Amino acid sequence: MNGGGPARSRPAVFLDRDGTLNREVNYLSDPAEFAWLPGSRRAIARLNQAGLAAVVITNQSGIARGLFDERTLESIHARMHATLADAGARLDGVYFCPHHPDFGSPPYRAHCGCRKPLPGLLERAARELQLDLTRSWVVGDSGRDLAAGAALNLPGLLVETGQGRAQASQLSAAGEVFEAVPDLAAAVDRILG
Repeated sequence: MNGGGPARSRPAVFLDRDGTLNREVNYLSDPAEFAWLPGSRRAIARLNQAGLAAVVITNQSGIARGLFDERTLESIHARMHATLADAGARLDGVYFCPHHPDFGSPPYRAHCGCRKPLPGLLERAARELQLDLTRSWVVGDSGRDLAAGAALNLPGLLVETGQGRAQASQLSAAGEVFEAVPDLAAAVDRILG
């Protein structure tokens, strides 16, 4: 509540991280290896200017697998925020799932509700950031990303960066219906269209 009245909610674009925003690196564990995909920072700035929340939702099972720890992930995200700010853009939130059902030790080896394709991270972000899910989107390079959004009736866009092209072939072969776009800039064009 704000000033006695209901808080205003705004729509969001939930963004996968690896392969959608930044160059795909198998279990990115070094902040120096974080590299934005061309046009991604400008696309996020356009979302900011349009008044949509830009929220990263990412599975980071490298933590459960023991490949890096949460402190390293925080360093990667600090670099992501800093280099995004250099481009005049910002993220409204970054949410991650450190779990994996088959690898690691408790508390990271777990069947959780936050690992995509489950929608737990999106629900948490919507609650904490007061987002309007009825007007929100999900953008990612995998079927897991789209499924997390679909669980909440969010429209989704599959970018053909990262694993997107291979995922598009697999989803098509499985008879899945989805909309594919070349990259994040094209996704933002479609959302703001």
